[in-house]
Amino acid sequence: MDKASVRRLFVFGLGYVGLSFALAMRNVGWKVEGTCRSEKRRQELLRSGLEAFVFDGQKRLAEISQKIVLADAILSSVPPTTTGDPVLEVFGADICRKAGGPWLGYLSTTGVYGDWDGKEVDESSPLRSTSNRGLRRIAAEKAWLRLTSQKSLPVHIFRLAGIYGPGRNILDKIRAGTATRIQKPGHVFSRIHVDDIVSTLAASILRPRAGATYNVCDNEPCSQPQIVEHGCQLLGERLPPLIDFEARAKEMSPLARSFWEDRRRVSNRLIREELMVNLRFPTYREGLASLVERG
Repeated sequence: MDKASVRRLFVFGLGYVGLSFALAMRNVGWKVEGTCRSEKRRQELLRSGLEAFVFDGQKRLAEISQKIVLADAILSSVPPTTTGDPVLEVFGADICRKAGGPWLGYLSTTGVYGDWDGKEVDESSPLRSTSNRGLRRIAAEKAWLRLTSQKSLPVHIFRLAGIYGPGRNILDKIRAGTATRIQKPGHVFSRIHVDDIVSTLAASILRPRAGATYNVCDNEPCSQPQIVEHGCQLLGERLPPLIDFEARAKEMSPLARSFWEDRRRVSNRLIREELMVNLRFPTYREGLASLVERG
């Protein structure tokens, strides 16, 4: 990131991805602030050197409004609720106050595509999700993009695949003996390492395109057993039994089952060709190997 470029970043939702992005931007000289959901979390963030404010999704805080107006880049990783997007509902007017508008990023999910019977989808593909969670995401994307069409603000939508990285990966489950191999013929998942999400967001700030939507995933969708098998090989651990999906589905929560209902392969061509993103972890193999090296 060019240190002479934008300096102030505000992140709604300093969670796994939001915090990773915040710390990366702070490391190249940006002033970074954001929100979290509890006072305990706020104190943890303060100890790490990040100024944070508690946002409950409903109450408007004057301090947050002031930071928004000053920001040159705003990222939201806050998921929608049953009533809409909480960030826009509470702070939408504040976001629109700055003349010319800051760079705006919204983290969505590839789940908005729904089921494509295993075919490839890109950013131009129709959104077929029928789940309540997917429909809420589609509505949130549209709400953010209206800031571009109606207010000429530079909104960018990032549809994230399954996220993994330090502290959030299959290797932890293998070590703990809780990993499972679930077989569902023809079913694959797309994934993305958190570091490559951060790189994609930073690349977008350098190459903004108002109203843009990007799939953020690696180069190789793969099955769930493939991930577990490779992780076991890296760690020298015994493979867990292979379980048929239909048998396992009875024990899954509705949310867990929803990840298995749709079949699609997600293309990341646009981030590579337009944003010039060179994935550090182009497949799960490089990603898991790096996590083993980091311990």
